[in-house]
Amino acid sequence: MTRTVLKVGQQSFQENELYPLLAQYQLLPRLAREIIVDQAISNIECTPEEEKAIKEQFFQQTQISSQEQFLAWLKLNGMTEEQFNQFIVRDLKLEKFKQAEWDDHLESYFLECKNQLDRVVYSLIRTKEAGIAQELYFRIQEEESSFADLARQYSEGGEAQTGGLVGPVELNVPHPQIAQMLMTGSVGKVYPPTLIGEWWVIVRLEQYLSAQLDNQVRQRLRNDLFQKWLMEKMQQQVSFIPSGSETLSLINENADNYQYSLT
Repeated sequence: MTRTVLKVGQQSFQENELYPLLAQYQLLPRLAREIIVDQAISNIECTPEEEKAIKEQFFQQTQISSQEQFLAWLKLNGMTEEQFNQFIVRDLKLEKFKQAEWDDHLESYFLECKNQLDRVVYSLIRTKEAGIAQELYFRIQEEESSFADLARQYSEGGEAQTGGLVGPVELNVPHPQIAQMLMTGSVGKVYPPTLIGEWWVIVRLEQYLSAQLDNQVRQRLRNDLFQKWLMEKMQQQVSFIPSGSETLSLINENADNYQYSLT
């Protein structure tokens, strides 16, 4: 005998109707990921002091100041108090799990991807006319006009609004050819017109900001390693058993594109 587990307006949904709905709205990959996370953090402990601080922060953020408001929040979210107690420490447990799993590998991983984390500030002029690009390059070299003035007047992209100035951006943001120029060049160097796609571009490196393994970068690397680990777990451990192959195709397509984030 099935029972009603969800009501939305005049519609009632029974237990055996939930799977097709989860599949239809592409929520099964998310559910599988949450289960994998729960399994991974099941042995992670939080101190009573940590739990108390997290609850106080949550109640402050949600402006819950009474037991009645708390019970109303639980009802609104379809959650028991026991489930709430598990939910409230989940982010902290996940962070502890990431640190335990990957903090010993962060320095080597940082060195692997440092070039992509370094940031640059550069000036850019782009035009579709080779002759104009060559003329502008000579005017910059001869210091007849400033790079910024020429960018405002001649550049055909959004950088014209900033006098050609772009950044700071990480080196994985510019076109690979531009990124290569910026990685190998010295500050102040102006590169001659280079054809990239349909554009002739003139580039000058203004500033090179070398990435440091600070707390912010450590957190980003942890998250990156966690995402890779989670995708591997999804591929190795998760199997969906839908009612038809079309549903399975939709689920797997969604799984490839999903990015998990608790923080």
